[in-house]
Amino acid sequence: MKIPFRTGFGYDVHRLEPGYDLWLGGIKIPHELGLEGHSDADVLLHAVCDALLGAAALGDIGVHFPPSDMQYKGIDSKILLERVCQLVREAGYELGNIDATIAAEAPKLNPHIPQMRQVMADIMGIEVGAISLKATTSERLGFVGRSEGMAAYATALIALREAL
Repeated sequence: MKIPFRTGFGYDVHRLEPGYDLWLGGIKIPHELGLEGHSDADVLLHAVCDALLGAAALGDIGVHFPPSDMQYKGIDSKILLERVCQLVREAGYELGNIDATIAAEAPKLNPHIPQMRQVMADIMGIEVGAISLKATTSERLGFVGRSEGMAAYATALIALREAL
């Protein structure tokens, strides 16, 4: 018997560096530093991808979009999220909800959260009310606190289509 509801957890981290754009939740946020990575380094969307893939037991983002594959160099993470949602649906599941937190000292992210939620909802094909995003600092502790990078944590709920 397949379990009708499944949860997944995702975590990602990227280094902040000059010369990169800051992409979070599918939107470009003005900031003097951006996240470095093989793709556009959208730490939030990467954590959400891993949460969804984990819920469906489909591996992780590195399995599906390896950094060794040059076709993903500089890719827009919205494309990765769209593909992950397709993989989850092909496995027989529908998306339930996302709960995610971004850890960053700067810039202030709360003003951008409504737009991030809408962009993510549009990509995922779910209601904006099914996406909860929060931003926090790490109280100047660790690599996030020293503004060396950002981290994101996400949980996802999916439901077996035949159980709906």
